[in-house]
Amino acid sequence: MQPTPEQEAFLWQVGVWDRISQLYFREVDPRFASVVGGTIRRAGLKSGERVLDLGTGTGALAVEAARTVGPIGTVIGVDISPDMLLLAKRRVGDLSHTNIELRQGRAEEIPADDAAFDAVLASLSLMYVIDRAAAARELRRVLRPGGRFVGAVWAAPDRCDIVLFQQTAGKFAPRPPVPGVGPGAMADPAPFLEQLARAGIDAKVETEELGFDFDSFELAWEVLAGVTTAKLAPERRQEAKLAVQSAMWPQGHGPRRFCNVTQFLVGRAV
Repeated sequence: MQPTPEQEAFLWQVGVWDRISQLYFREVDPRFASVVGGTIRRAGLKSGERVLDLGTGTGALAVEAARTVGPIGTVIGVDISPDMLLLAKRRVGDLSHTNIELRQGRAEEIPADDAAFDAVLASLSLMYVIDRAAAARELRRVLRPGGRFVGAVWAAPDRCDIVLFQQTAGKFAPRPPVPGVGPGAMADPAPFLEQLARAGIDAKVETEELGFDFDSFELAWEVLAGVTTAKLAPERRQEAKLAVQSAMWPQGHGPRRFCNVTQFLVGRAV
């Protein structure tokens, strides 16, 4: 039986995240620490609470949440990528956290019981969800009444350097098998806020400009585009690099500060 377009898109995404997992752990996680911190801060977690980290990746947010809720609290980290989860498992083991459980799964079908969590956190993962209406319903299903939701998504490329970088490079790559996903996919969060409201989560947007540094253009290219453009023909890849460099490094190859407006969706289950 042929896979459906949605199944093909899902498998494509799993493959991308699996390929980038080691690089993500080494280079991306440290740079996204301020977004993780902003998500945790807005969640107002308390000792003993039950928390879902949706799109846990290599487990950075799950670890911070586990520290906050303490040994009598619990954190479930969910991700679609087996390779990301292996790295998360290593992180959790190295830090000897016993209150974190990792599960493979997706936002459209969260592997958890109804009303299982006091808080659901989704740091920079919602932009890659294929069916956000289904995800909104699942978020409400797994939250207890009055439970909190905090998601973080990037703003538009004119306000968010990482989105400008990745969208500029992405113009040279083949179209992904599913439209409407990617770093800038929720630059306008209003449609998702409406989906959350219909599902039973009342949410608003809080913005904060956060940033990180790269020592050189070449390092930024390796981290943000190296894996996803690896299959391009050499001349096409070079065109993409020159386009990004022209847009963001007009003075050369040196250090650059990325300024990224982050949109935090902060809500509560009604």
